[in-house]
Amino acid sequence: MAANKTSLRFKVFVGAPPGEVYRAFTHATALRDWLANAAQSEARVGGRLYLFWSSGYTSTGEYRRLEPGARVEFGWLGAGEPEPSQVQVKLKPKGGGTSVQLTHSRLGSGKKWAASLAQIQRGWEVSLENLKSVLETGNDMRVARRPRLGIFLDELTAAAAARLGAPVSDGALLAGVAEGAGAQAAGLQKGDVIVRMDGKKITRDLESLSAVLARHKAGDEVPVVFYRGAEKHSVSMTLSARPTPPELPASGAELAERARQNYAAFMGDLRQRLTGVSEAEAEHAPAPQEWNLKQLTAHFIACERDLQAWIADMLNDNTVGDSLEFRPNVTARLDAMVARFGSLPALVDELQAAADETTALLAALPPSFVARKPMFGRVAAWITSVGPSHLPDEHGDQLTATLAAARERPAAAQRGEN
Repeated sequence: MAANKTSLRFKVFVGAPPGEVYRAFTHATALRDWLANAAQSEARVGGRLYLFWSSGYTSTGEYRRLEPGARVEFGWLGAGEPEPSQVQVKLKPKGGGTSVQLTHSRLGSGKKWAASLAQIQRGWEVSLENLKSVLETGNDMRVARRPRLGIFLDELTAAAAARLGAPVSDGALLAGVAEGAGAQAAGLQKGDVIVRMDGKKITRDLESLSAVLARHKAGDEVPVVFYRGAEKHSVSMTLSARPTPPELPASGAELAERARQNYAAFMGDLRQRLTGVSEAEAEHAPAPQEWNLKQLTAHFIACERDLQAWIADMLNDNTVGDSLEFRPNVTARLDAMVARFGSLPALVDELQAAADETTALLAALPPSFVARKPMFGRVAAWITSVGPSHLPDEHGDQLTATLAAARERPAAAQRGEN
């Protein structure tokens, strides 16, 4: 006799068109927006679906039925579950939105399935609530409910570790800390390398930090182990609450106006810092493997170009990451840019032109993209939060120190020093 099978049924109304809800179950980026932390999706009958959560849970399956805007069916085999199961999603237009009915079937019963059934039940309840929030407002409840470290990250390369004197090859290198957040209160600062948090090893990727945060709430205290230079330190950090996400701009034009204001402040700050800098000073690196002022300005240009490409990928509905990663940090690329433009004023002018291009691109974003709140929200967060902090929080001290080193060099030469 066949074992008894169990089905779990869920229903939710989502204030978004059926086509957008269908996309949320079939597009890799859209699946990351509300369901999993990483996803691979081949949306065709027989195509594979891989889902991964920072908790370590995974699910694999294949698409078995696809009716755009109406129905999705796929197999499901979660880590630790005794047998494969099946997920069926039915979509119906309703009141300007979509009625979503999800059935997770072919689940077993009894003792060996008890833990898995409870996890699947809770998982779909939380995830479907997040699906509604993400598609209606752009607000990812997983992020909103997650405590905040308040750190900016840089890439921990062998050269960076050597420059800092840190005896580690893996960890989270801080590019800065946010004002008033838990990391700053705990005494962490730019250049520190976090290697353990809450007893867990921290690696260069974001997932190791996300996995720790997923187990905590704002107000929790966690032990943190980090290197400052060659010295190892241990502190207790209180996790901060996340600020309430700002309401998204109503249009691309509104976001473009915010960008224009931010870029005006950014460029004004940069031009003021570079006033009176000679070409020789701009070409002086404070130490091997560290950028000079021309390379740093080229880094800002690369960020703008990559931001535009990132937005273009979203407009083409390609699978995208959540940030620009470290592409603007490739020194060979920056050197090529410096060789192309030559002088520091020419590089600054090109940066202004790139910023103007980004603003024009934002103004041209179509209403259909603005309505896709998870994607538009990614762009808006970069423009309103990441961009304005880029110079003062991540590179302000670096720029000041680099210029000081350049100006100290001729003074030392005049004193007959090495």
